[in-house]
Amino acid sequence: MASLITEGRAGAPGPHAGIAGAGLLGRLLAWWLAGRGWRVTVFDPAAGPQARGAAGWTAAGMLSPYAELECADTRVAALGVRSLQLWQDIVARLPGEVDFRRSGSLLVAHAADLGAARRLIDLLQAKAIDEACPQPLAPAALRALEPAIHGPAHAWLLEQEGQIHTVQAMQALAEGATQRGVSWCWGRSVRSVLPGRLVCDDGEHRYDWVFDVRGVGARPELPVRGVRGEIFWLHAPGVPLGRPVRLLHPRWRVYLVPRPGDLVVVGASEIESEDRSPVSLRSTLALLSAAHSVVPELAEARIVHSEANLRPALPDNLPGLQSSAGLTRINGLFRHGWLIAPALVEQAVAGIEQPQHQELLS
Repeated sequence: MASLITEGRAGAPGPHAGIAGAGLLGRLLAWWLAGRGWRVTVFDPAAGPQARGAAGWTAAGMLSPYAELECADTRVAALGVRSLQLWQDIVARLPGEVDFRRSGSLLVAHAADLGAARRLIDLLQAKAIDEACPQPLAPAALRALEPAIHGPAHAWLLEQEGQIHTVQAMQALAEGATQRGVSWCWGRSVRSVLPGRLVCDDGEHRYDWVFDVRGVGARPELPVRGVRGEIFWLHAPGVPLGRPVRLLHPRWRVYLVPRPGDLVVVGASEIESEDRSPVSLRSTLALLSAAHSVVPELAEARIVHSEANLRPALPDNLPGLQSSAGLTRINGLFRHGWLIAPALVEQAVAGIEQPQHQELLS
């Protein structure tokens, strides 16, 4: 298949970009621009590339454009479909190992919750793009596909969805961008972003173009808020799970995502709070009990890691891409960061390099 990402000329002098923020968007932008011949400098308050402050580290990495229609619109779904194509190409170009799969995902529901699940399935079918509707699975078909799942009486397959290992990808994007000549300014907070200028404590830095991808750190210049999310990593040797699973529950959005090394990621609460403290007892009981109700063999799994972080959200919970001469802001990815980041980066860069094709989200 032909590459979806066009490389710039090796060694060609290009414009100089300043990027505020080294989370998922900042790393992906840096890698992308450097590959197109730009000189790139990235500023971030984190102590280094392994510091896990950005929301991108915490996510489970479900690439589910169709399932996310529950809480997004068809624009987000279209960005997700495009990003699935882009991720495949990006991962192939990154250094090291990044687990990326397109094995589909499952929606499951217990018998008592069929009414609520049916309403969601009807909503997804009404919004479906590319004719990608949830396909109902009979109990025997579910057992054949995922023998570890016991308890849910109803299941639907979204066969075009995927997943990515977020920790591996964050590390690989930083390393890949460094190999392409990106300069990193760790421990450096950007106080203000203006067209062609990043203002830090040590003064003003000028660039041909600047990008503001600071997430919650973009306040007060953007009306962004943090929404708390919590996840668990379970070590579950011998528990076979081949694809992400979402439990359609009346009160909780619970998912299970398999990772290499016999790991299963369970999340994710969605709490209107900017509290960054450790995972709560309420979330622990609710999320892990729900996960156990789907895969009973998880009873003997070991909790090896738990984490809480803040997803950046705009007032409408939809992504925002704003661009004017010398300045592009991307924010509000909410729970869709890994799902839509590549398509937003592609769109933003195309809008700068080919202004006549610029397409903005508001």
